[in-house]
Amino acid sequence: MTNAKGPVLFDLDDAAPTQTPAEAPPVPDTLDPALQGQAMTTAAALASRPVSRLARWFWSLLFALITTIASVAAWNFVTTLVSQNLYLGYAVAALFAVFLLVVLLIVIKELSAFARLGRIDRIQHAAETALASADLTAARTVIKDLTGLYAGRDDTKWGRDRLKDREADMFDASALIALADHELLGPLDAAARREVEAAARQVATVTALVPLALADVVAALGSNIRMIRRIAEIYGGRSGTLGSWRLTRAVLSHLVATGAVAVGDDMLEPILGGSILGKLSRRFGEGLVNGALTARVGVAAIEVCRPLPFAPGKRPSVRSIIKTALSGLVTTKSR
Repeated sequence: MTNAKGPVLFDLDDAAPTQTPAEAPPVPDTLDPALQGQAMTTAAALASRPVSRLARWFWSLLFALITTIASVAAWNFVTTLVSQNLYLGYAVAALFAVFLLVVLLIVIKELSAFARLGRIDRIQHAAETALASADLTAARTVIKDLTGLYAGRDDTKWGRDRLKDREADMFDASALIALADHELLGPLDAAARREVEAAARQVATVTALVPLALADVVAALGSNIRMIRRIAEIYGGRSGTLGSWRLTRAVLSHLVATGAVAVGDDMLEPILGGSILGKLSRRFGEGLVNGALTARVGVAAIEVCRPLPFAPGKRPSVRSIIKTALSGLVTTKSR
């Protein structure tokens, strides 16, 4: 049996629609749905998790119990040592006294940090009230409190002097607060933006390069706490350890409640390009998403820590921060 070698004719259905390459639909260019910023999402969930009243009672009673036991044990130890060796007992007693003094100073510092954060919050609310009611007298009170907040800071001296020279020429509450916003808070806004960009780059880099489980979560949470603390210090908050944690919980709780800690197609694709994201490794893409979420947290922290509310159209753009902070990483990776 011989096999015929020759052209083969296939019958095509005449009714089947034909389509040229030019008429074909474009390939979808969307963000990989697997990239959800798991590190930042987990860190935000951990930091914003509400503490039940029963848990608060438990930790309060446990702290009180441990403190009482430690105090009684230290007292018995010192008195027994004094009865055995007078000079050695007094030396140990002096060490305990110095330790208690340091603890007292730490407590005073934390209370001062909480008071300063509360002061910024009061100025912010007073400014919002003055703007809403167009009250010039209330606005002048806000400016007085604001200049008092930054008194003694060399980086605001030039702005305070310019504000003092031009304050009398303002006869409108919104114009007066806008002047203070420009002269006093303009340089501070630029410094806070640089902190957000640096934190976004750090979180993106660590997530992309560190493959260890939970290491990216710890790095993201630590970077965000440090960023929020630096932003608070820039605006005069001077938050302590407990103040920083409380501020971090407040910022992340707000983001979780409003659904801002979530990945959307509007986050990276219009800025970096979905085609570029498609060429990146999944790990590097996850790092970019975590960095973008960090930028969102930073903008929320600026709004919380800033003593004056942003004027319409003056709020920092998350997109521009992401573009400045992460575009270099994408360029380096895609080469």
